[in-house]
Amino acid sequence: METIRLTTSEAIVRYLIAQRTLIDGEQVPLFPGVFAIFGHGNVTCLGHALEQHREQLPTWRGQNEQGMALAATAFAKAKRRQQIMVATSSVGPGATNMITAAGVAHSNRLPLLLIAGDTFASRLPDPVLQQVEHFGEPSTTVNDAFRAVSRYWDRLMKPEQVLSSLPHAVQTMLDPATCGPAFIGLPQDVGAEAYDFPTRFFETTVHEIARPRADHGQLGAAAAAVAAAAKPLIIAGGGVHYSLAERELVEFAERHNIPVVETVAGKASMLASHPLYSGPIGVTGCTAANALAGEADVVLAVGTRLEDFTTGSWTVFRNESVRIVGINVARFDATKHLALPVVGDARETLRELSGRLGEYRASDSWSDTAAAETAQYHAYIDKIAAPDSSPNELPTYAQVVGAIDRLADEQDYALAAAGGFPGEVNNGWRQKALNSFDCEYGFSCMGYEISGGWGAAMALPDKDVTVFVGDGSYLMLNSDLYSSVLSGHKMTVIVCDNGGYAVINRLQVNQGGVPFNNLIADSRIVEEVRVDFAAHAAAMGCRTETVSTIAELEAAWLRAKQADRTTVIAMQTHQNAWTEGGSWWEVGVPEVSSSEAVQAARAELENGKSEQRAGW
Repeated sequence: METIRLTTSEAIVRYLIAQRTLIDGEQVPLFPGVFAIFGHGNVTCLGHALEQHREQLPTWRGQNEQGMALAATAFAKAKRRQQIMVATSSVGPGATNMITAAGVAHSNRLPLLLIAGDTFASRLPDPVLQQVEHFGEPSTTVNDAFRAVSRYWDRLMKPEQVLSSLPHAVQTMLDPATCGPAFIGLPQDVGAEAYDFPTRFFETTVHEIARPRADHGQLGAAAAAVAAAAKPLIIAGGGVHYSLAERELVEFAERHNIPVVETVAGKASMLASHPLYSGPIGVTGCTAANALAGEADVVLAVGTRLEDFTTGSWTVFRNESVRIVGINVARFDATKHLALPVVGDARETLRELSGRLGEYRASDSWSDTAAAETAQYHAYIDKIAAPDSSPNELPTYAQVVGAIDRLADEQDYALAAAGGFPGEVNNGWRQKALNSFDCEYGFSCMGYEISGGWGAAMALPDKDVTVFVGDGSYLMLNSDLYSSVLSGHKMTVIVCDNGGYAVINRLQVNQGGVPFNNLIADSRIVEEVRVDFAAHAAAMGCRTETVSTIAELEAAWLRAKQADRTTVIAMQTHQNAWTEGGSWWEVGVPEVSSSEAVQAARAELENGKSEQRAGW
C-alpha cells in the first residue's frame, strides 16, 4: 500500500481539499474555505498546514470566534447545505466562543465543521495555558462542552484516527437526516505527530445530495389522507430549500390546488406573488396563514421541525379532525405529534406523492378562501408599511422593512435574526426570488445578523445582501463589519435603534410585568447615552449614513447598492409599534403573584393552554 508521511494537521487539510460536491452539474469544493483565529492551540500545526495550502483551501481571518462560526453557518444556509465552511480556534476561550454558533447550526440543521485546539494528549505539560482542570476527570476539557451542540463529536488522540473520524464527520454533515455541526478536538501534540497515511485517503471524492425514498406504505397512507381532504394545507419548511425542492413544491401545489404557507426557515420556497402562496404561519406569521391552519383538515408539513413559533405552541390547528402528514428526511421530525410519517427526501417524496394522488384537486372554494385571506394580509402589510402610516412619530420596523421590500428585486437577499425583526421581515419581506431570505430563528441568536451577513455575502457574490439588525444585536456582535470590509464581501446593514431590547420589553409588559432592564432608559444607568452607530461603523472602514425618514432610508439604500463596500445605515425607530397577526405563544407566567396585571396574564395563559392540542 502506497503511503505518505504527514502530520495529523496536514492530513486533515489534505482530506478536506480532496472532498468535492456537485452544484448544478459543476464540481466544486465541498469545503471552500476556513474561518480561523489562531492561538497556541492551533497556529503552529494546523495553521502551518493551512498556510501551505492557502490557494486550495482559502483561510479567512475572523475578529471573534463566535462571529466567524456564525458566518460559516450563514454561508451553509445560503448555499442550501451544498457547501460547508470550517471554523478553527485555539483551545480555551477561543473554542468556547464557538459553542453558541454550534447551537445555531444544530438547531437549524446546518452543516458546520469546527476544529478546536485541545490540551496535550500526553498530559505531560499539564496544566497548560487556558486549560480548565476537572479534578476527578483528567480527560475532560472545555471542548467537551460541544457535545450538547454537535451532531458528531470526536477528539483525536492518535494521528491514524483521522482515517475514521473525518469521513464520519463529513457523512454526518452531508446526511440530510443528521445534518448539523461536527466537532473535532485536536490536542496540541497530536496535531504535530506524523503518520504514514495511505495515499488513497486523499483521492478526490465527489459527493451528491442523498435522496432517501419514502416507504411505499407510508406514501400510500399519506396519499389516502390527502385524497380525503376537503381543506388541505402545505407548510413549507427549511427542508424544501435543502432538498432543492422549490419547483416540485410549486408543481405539487398547482396540480392539486393546495395553498402553501411557510415557516421562517422555509420562507422564499415560493414566490410571494404566486396565487397559492398564503404567507408565513405561526407566532411571527400572518392572519391569513393562521386562519387557513385553523380550518385545515390535512396539513402536509414538508421539511419542518414544527417548532412552537410555527405551531403557535400547538394552538393554530383548530380543526378537531385535522391530521398532520410529516414529510421529512428525519424520522424524529416526521413523527412529531402522531403525524402520519413519510420519511424521505422532500423533492422525491413530493413527486411520488403527487403521482399517487393522480388528478385529485382541492376545491376552488378552498383556494378562493386562501386567496381572499392572503389579499387581506397583503393589504394590511401595505397599510402599515406605507411611508406616511405613522406621521409625526419615529419610523416603525414595518416601515423600514416595507421600504426595502418595495425597492428590492430578484437580486436582493434579506437577512435578520432574533429580537423584533423576525416578525417584521417574515411578514413584510415579500420574496421576489427563491432562496432570498435568511432569518435565524431556530436558536434565535442575537448577534447572528452581521456575521451572518458576511457569510451570506461570501456565499452569494451575485446577490445584494441586506441585513436588518436592532441596536441590541448590533452591540452584541458587530466586528464582522470589519471582516466584510477587509475581505471585500459587501453588504448593506440597516441598524434600527429603538433604545434597547424593545421586543422583550413588549413581552415583559404584555405578560403583566413592568418595564425593567430591557430598554436602556429602564436599566440601572447614570445617564442615557445614544450610540452613534454610523461613527462606530465608519471606524471599521464602512460607508455610513444616518437617516431619519423612510424617504431618506430609501435613497441611502439605493446608494448602498451602488457602493463598492459595506454600508451601514443607522436610524432611530419606534419602540412600541409592531406588526400584528401572529398566533398565541406559550411563555412562563408566574402562577402566584401580588401583581394584578401578572394575575390577569396568568389567566390569559391558562385560557390559551386550553386551546393546545395534546396527545393527538
